[in-house]
Amino acid sequence: MKINDALSGAALVTLGAVVLWHIQGFPPMPGQKFGPAWFPGMIAGGFIACGALLVASRLRAATSEPLLALPEWSQRARPVASVASVIAGLLLYVFAVDTLGFHITAGALLLVWSRLLGASWRLALPVSIAATVVIHLAFYKLLKVPLPWGLLERVVF
Repeated sequence: MKINDALSGAALVTLGAVVLWHIQGFPPMPGQKFGPAWFPGMIAGGFIACGALLVASRLRAATSEPLLALPEWSQRARPVASVASVIAGLLLYVFAVDTLGFHITAGALLLVWSRLLGASWRLALPVSIAATVVIHLAFYKLLKVPLPWGLLERVVF
């Protein structure tokens, strides 16, 4: 997808303005010159400056480019289904992970996504299982973040 620089710049200016509005409620630090709003305010100022420069440069160029141009792949069914499956899968994960558990949800999603992206069953099944185990171990052992067990809680514990 090709997004016109003027549209990207306007989004940056809007984001910077929202951040500046939000940090107004941050409390000052007693006895210090710089409070918790200082760093986000600097970043927001940079967003606004860069966004304004993008908009200005695009307006000076005076080209008749569309604001949004869809790529060629968006005309084919399989790539569109793949993108839609990722969005639907993420929503499914958010709503189903507590009930089904991380292992079942992630394994099923990885398997479906692999198949939709063209992987064979011989490759998709072991990769989805291995990836689920590796992600679980990374969160559970390295990061010390427990993932929900869901239906497997009765079996494991």
